Amino acid sequence: MTYQDFGLVNTNNMLNKALKHGYAIGAFNMYNMETFKAILAAARETQSPVILAVSESALDYMGDDILMSMIRGANIKPNENIALHLDHGHSYEICAHAIDMGFSSVMIDASKLPFKDNIEISARVAKYAHKHNVSVEAELGVISGHEDKNTKSDISLFTHPDDVVEFVLKTNVDSLAVAIGTSHGAYKRKSSTEKLHFDILAKIAELLPDFPLVLHGASNIPKELVKIINTNGGEITNARGIPIDQLRQAVTMNVCKINVDSDLRLAFTAGIRTTLKLHPDSFNPREYIATGMGMVYETVVGEITDIMNSANRLFND
Repeated sequence: MTYQDFGLVNTNNMLNKALKHGYAIGAFNMYNMETFKAILAAARETQSPVILAVSESALDYMGDDILMSMIRGANIKPNENIALHLDHGHSYEICAHAIDMGFSSVMIDASKLPFKDNIEISARVAKYAHKHNVSVEAELGVISGHEDKNTKSDISLFTHPDDVVEFVLKTNVDSLAVAIGTSHGAYKRKSSTEKLHFDILAKIAELLPDFPLVLHGASNIPKELVKIINTNGGEITNARGIPIDQLRQAVTMNVCKINVDSDLRLAFTAGIRTTLKLHPDSFNPREYIATGMGMVYETVVGEITDIMNSANRLFND
């Protein structure tokens, strides 16, 4: 089946519109029915285009059939501008598999390979994807941090601006994830004074003036969510995210897709911990999971409104 059968769209049009009008599309990671429903409800409430991001680990966890059954059951319409995106696909095979399943967008992440090999595998994925009208994102530079078994790196290599034009031309990808100081996971900065390398981003944007750029590892890590978790039995210390003002600045410099995962994990955990602390006698999963869903929903609405600036864009573009 194709992604059109599920009412999905690819990301090309939505990213180009975001680039033109100076906002970003949130790529929110989902990994079960609850996070899926919360993200979808937030997008519909805010009338925002959205990218449902699924990592390899999340796909393994949910399974192909269950994931696509949930997508079908949501009755998504093309005019809602919702894409289903493979996040950090690490091989041609997994990207092709996702396309054949009905994903409308895939990311091939060969960033740890030598430059020439990254080009070769990214171009191969793009060629297959474009035959199916599927969008392709690739990564240049290495983003550090640990998110799950398929998204982790102990090293950080900033994107070299002099490489970006050659990479885009030779791969024919539709968007480019760049490394400018973001990091996967909840521990993105060693101190609150660290800033993204906007000098690198400015040079890339100058060399690729009309090309969609992507930030991974860009969760804000809201302090209030960390506080709620720790107040209710958690032990998350020294967690620091990317400040909202820096994310907003990146959006003015051709970044039109921002990936968010850790914020949603924190929100879901904060909701569940709060309910279990307040109601230690509770053993009905529907009760405490519902609170987690609610916090994910509120977090997505807030980030669509305050960071992406993509609310009400379905009708105003």
